Amino acid sequence: MRVVDLATTDPYRNLATEEYLLRQMSGDFFMLWQNEPCIVVGRNQNTAAEINREYVDEHHLAVVRRLTGGGAVFHDLGNLNYTFIEEGAADKFGNYGVFCQPILEVLQSMGVAAKLSGRNDLLIDDKKFAGNAQTLWHGRMMHHGCIMFAANVSQLSEALRVNPLKIQSKGIQSVRSRVTNITEHLPAPMTMEEFRQRILKAVLAKPGNELYRLTAADESKIDRLYREKYHTYDWNFGFPKEYAFQKDTLFASGLVTVSMNIQANCIAAFSVHGDFFGIREVSAFEEAMVGTAYTPQAVLERFKQLEFSDYFAGITPEEFVKAMF
Repeated sequence: MRVVDLATTDPYRNLATEEYLLRQMSGDFFMLWQNEPCIVVGRNQNTAAEINREYVDEHHLAVVRRLTGGGAVFHDLGNLNYTFIEEGAADKFGNYGVFCQPILEVLQSMGVAAKLSGRNDLLIDDKKFAGNAQTLWHGRMMHHGCIMFAANVSQLSEALRVNPLKIQSKGIQSVRSRVTNITEHLPAPMTMEEFRQRILKAVLAKPGNELYRLTAADESKIDRLYREKYHTYDWNFGFPKEYAFQKDTLFASGLVTVSMNIQANCIAAFSVHGDFFGIREVSAFEEAMVGTAYTPQAVLERFKQLEFSDYFAGITPEEFVKAMF
């Protein structure tokens, strides 16, 4: 098995690297990686229903969709992520224990009473410190997990918190669990780098495993996935199913309530009401918004085609866009 120890903490690039190793390479891989603060959503989720958009924007958090199912998770540099990719391992799909065992062995050697519980969670004292997910592609299996070593739990809670009345989604939504950090259970202090090296050393100690450094050709192909897929709004926020959205925003010139139905990433129905001022009937604006692609860029472009200030005095198009996402 080739072992890839990634230095980058760019979440878009890390997930692009995962897909590259799974779909464009052959043979078995183990990848160890960390992300700067971000939210990683499951393959089948409605991103808008999973994140606290105001908090995400305020703290400039990256939001990226992964290839595997499951729920949304918060990553920061206090998390350590690992990925197993195996050739011809379709029969292992759903068997989380076989892939989690090396991680559990390291933790147990450190005096941490960690265990696999339920389908895909790793627990300490009945609190979750790692979640795992899997996917198959042409007989190749990918299993990855996110270990909370010293994660910012308060930021995790804020970033993933969303008003359940805001969006009624038909997508798969996350189930929040009680969580804990490994650092809270260590018999002696340890840094993240020391922990990372323990995991790396344990994997490299297995017969046949060796360190693999990505080549220039590898990096070029990963960069293309990064640019064309993982760093795009369509991949990270696009959602093919229908959902309803409603949000109240208080501007200096009045309260605005935006209500929408989204179908296949387009605005299918749009209404706005509140105590704002304007010189034109807002119904014309509502009708003009139907059919617009549901992305900030497309919405802002549509505003430029309308006499926006005639409908909403004292509100800029850029401010209004934030009321729609």
